Amino acid sequence: MSALTAAVLAAFAGYAAAWYLGFVEGNFALLLLLATVVTGIYWLAERFYFLPQRRRAADAVAVHVDARHAKLAAQGITQVDGPDLVQTRQRLLMQPWWLDWTAGLFPVILAVFVLRSFLFEPFKIPSGSMIPTLLVGDLILVNKFTYGLRLPVVNTKITEGTPPQRGDVMVFRYPPKPSLDYIKRVVGVPGDEVAYLNKRLTINGQLLPKQPLPDFFDEDAMRYSRQFQETLGGKTHRLLNDDDRPAFIPGVEDFPSKDNCRYSVEGVVCKVPPGHYFMMGDNRDNSLDSRYWGFVPDRNIVGKAFFIWMNFGNLKRFGSFE
Repeated sequence: MSALTAAVLAAFAGYAAAWYLGFVEGNFALLLLLATVVTGIYWLAERFYFLPQRRRAADAVAVHVDARHAKLAAQGITQVDGPDLVQTRQRLLMQPWWLDWTAGLFPVILAVFVLRSFLFEPFKIPSGSMIPTLLVGDLILVNKFTYGLRLPVVNTKITEGTPPQRGDVMVFRYPPKPSLDYIKRVVGVPGDEVAYLNKRLTINGQLLPKQPLPDFFDEDAMRYSRQFQETLGGKTHRLLNDDDRPAFIPGVEDFPSKDNCRYSVEGVVCKVPPGHYFMMGDNRDNSLDSRYWGFVPDRNIVGKAFFIWMNFGNLKRFGSFE
């Protein structure tokens, strides 16, 4: 069993190393599921086979030592040399390394699996598409149950939950490449007509209020951007516009239901199909979002982002956001 366990652990380590080095496209949810299953099998084997086996061996040694002492006592010998029974029993009951690194880790891995799959999942913001709401390097928590619980890996919904609302900040699987997680703001829900023309957002013919704020200074880019306050779905958030970027949307990809959208030099108008959402970044002129690659299907939803718990580059970044 030690050789088999070493091979299994080497396979996990090799996969993680290949993922880190970019040789394979990793899937952490699948890796965590496999780790839970494998360590769970070892935990069951330990509880119902290996541990009882070690206990029987320890009990057999104790019986043998007691019988030997009784035989010697019958001969009048009371001082008997030999191994310490307590230490011998402890050595026999001790888990071997290959169980310590599998069955011993199962409770921790199971807790992480349940927490990450059904309650909260941590994410790190990799880009500036959600500035000023979220900054590069923000470590955030994502609620996995608000929009309905989903089975890990396959992402199949098992409870309905509450549908995403306009203004929510949502994590989802990037439609052109579902192995990647993206984060944007929900702008349009199924049935909405979303228009982004001349850098003004209109939902179902209603122009959204947009109030100017003091310019935002981006420390990473070392530049100022025009900052506004917008109210969407009853939620107020900040957004940025870059006067140097045109309203025209270049480099639009082909995507399902693209015929629901009309592109012009002023921007885009899209009718959101059933079961889909239109997403945009708060850094409006520096965000690769639904304007470029289309709608997000319900099956791609991961969860609702709601809390910043750390940013190692800015320790003041902590708290909830909208």
